[in-house]
Amino acid sequence: MVSTQLEPSKHPLAKYIYRLESGEALLKDSPENVTEVVGILKSYGVVLDAYSRNLIYIAENQFLVLFPFFKYFNGEITFAKLLRHWWHDRINFEYAEYCMKVMFWHGGGGLDAYCDTPAFRKAAEKVIQAKFKGNVAMLGLHKIFPEFLPEQMRQMAYYSGLGQFWRVMADIFLNLSDRYDRGEIQSISQVVQHILDGLVAAANKPITYQIQLKGQIYDLIPKSAGLTFLPDTAVPYVESVFFRGTPFPGTISYNAQAYQIPYDQEMFAYGALYADPLPTGGAGIPPTLLMQDMRHFLPEYLHEIYRQSFRKEDDLLVQICQSFQKAMFCVTTAAIKGLAPYPLDTTDPEKKKANRAYLEGWMNRFKTSRLVDVNS
Repeated sequence: MVSTQLEPSKHPLAKYIYRLESGEALLKDSPENVTEVVGILKSYGVVLDAYSRNLIYIAENQFLVLFPFFKYFNGEITFAKLLRHWWHDRINFEYAEYCMKVMFWHGGGGLDAYCDTPAFRKAAEKVIQAKFKGNVAMLGLHKIFPEFLPEQMRQMAYYSGLGQFWRVMADIFLNLSDRYDRGEIQSISQVVQHILDGLVAAANKPITYQIQLKGQIYDLIPKSAGLTFLPDTAVPYVESVFFRGTPFPGTISYNAQAYQIPYDQEMFAYGALYADPLPTGGAGIPPTLLMQDMRHFLPEYLHEIYRQSFRKEDDLLVQICQSFQKAMFCVTTAAIKGLAPYPLDTTDPEKKKANRAYLEGWMNRFKTSRLVDVNS
């Protein structure tokens, strides 16, 4: 009889491999972890709902506007809203744009590939000609710098793509909170399964982008392009925002001679799974904006946990960041399970061997992450 047991892994993070193989998550299961993860994802879901609506609004209404002063207003411009904007009594949509630009820069997936196709370039050119018809200055600029305006349209495609991705994720997280309130979610494994089910259900959701200009509709990314939610937005988002990210100003030298930034962007490890929560709240740290947004929508049961901590609310943003990282390791667990070559609970020796190699590849990326810290 052939044994279905694999040799013990020699990887330094082997215990996390065994966790995944046994059906558990990267984050250990405990009542407090469940409360933290669900609570922070409830807040995150509310924020993502706002982010996604604004990104899609910008993509559909602010394209080729060189000075989009009111892009964060979603078309509702009032003096009272302007005052709140100046007073910073608002959602920090700048963080949504930061994530979009990180995805845009790192690329990957079908969205990135399609934006470089002749079909997209042809569609963008039609929009440019229609938008600036009769505008000699702008058409002259376009002729002198032929890549400038098409690059703006590629960026608009990412506004739309990320907005559509976050629309799905917001619903997944808010539904998770509703299930928790009904007593249906009681373990980290159930949290992961809920997220995985949501990702699978939306996997083939088409990613499209069309705009209306002077009564005519232009398809920048038609349904026939074949772009879908999971491979073309979800996977590139995880790669760009969870793992690679960008170095935060003020925490690292941008001086090339200092060699503090990797020479290859594939070596970047500044994403959500790696970031030190302690600098959160400092100037120039983009996630600070997200933590500030989430603090306004914390469910009371989570807020109470923070109030009972040693520093109470004096380090609230740091505590939010720590909870957020726990949640992101749950989302990453769902992604790992969903992308595995075979079900992780398989008993076939060859399939188990393939899964083991797959999981060890992930663990190589987690060596310098916050995985051990969030489980301390």
